[in-house]
Amino acid sequence: MKIPQTAMVLAAGLGLRMRPITDHIPKPLVRVAERTLLDRALDHLEAAGVERAVVNAHYRAEQIVEHLKARTRPRIEISLEEELLETGGGVAKALPLLGETFFVVNSDIMWLDGKVPALVRLARAWDPERMDALLLMQRTATAVGYEGLGDYVLDPLGLPRRRREREVAPFLFAGVQILHRRLFDGAPAGRFSLNLLYDKAEKAKRLHAIVHDGEWYHVGTPEALGLTERLLALGRIDF
Repeated sequence: MKIPQTAMVLAAGLGLRMRPITDHIPKPLVRVAERTLLDRALDHLEAAGVERAVVNAHYRAEQIVEHLKARTRPRIEISLEEELLETGGGVAKALPLLGETFFVVNSDIMWLDGKVPALVRLARAWDPERMDALLLMQRTATAVGYEGLGDYVLDPLGLPRRRREREVAPFLFAGVQILHRRLFDGAPAGRFSLNLLYDKAEKAKRLHAIVHDGEWYHVGTPEALGLTERLLALGRIDF
């Protein structure tokens, strides 16, 4: 097993669903139990042994840049986006700062590891000969703060199939993944979603997944933030 030494944290979004909290701060700097969502993501990467993390920034980017000055590990690189590039465009812009294989983590989620850290489990499962993308999935039934219909169905070999229209899927993409840079070969310029590349990899049977074995929280709205805080207060989670 080899842990990827570079990673990207997606932190450029406008955080519209988190208003009014995000009227004056970017969503990655929202605090859960006195620690920012951005630092929580970076803490996981540091614990896994990642050396360098790229953080993209757009909305109130100066606050993110200032906040990260105090961070020494992992080493931080900022990828400023003058205009929003979405998830795929944001990673594509940062590719020169990333390795051949790298983690990508969303900054609007919070997760607790099981017996083995999720990033380590991803690294153990990663096989670059067979995979261009390896996604961490979460069971929708146990996802806190999530109200959707799910994203994927998994076959017994861990091959994901995207949910069809009007279908309810048992798994959602948990916002944590390993990608290979070749996934971006032929990708469009400018703004696009990583979903475009997932679908390409799925057709080629080079999209794989594992299921998270810990707790997972989507902290995308004030209501979801309040729910997470209440669970913390009840002692259900300690993070």
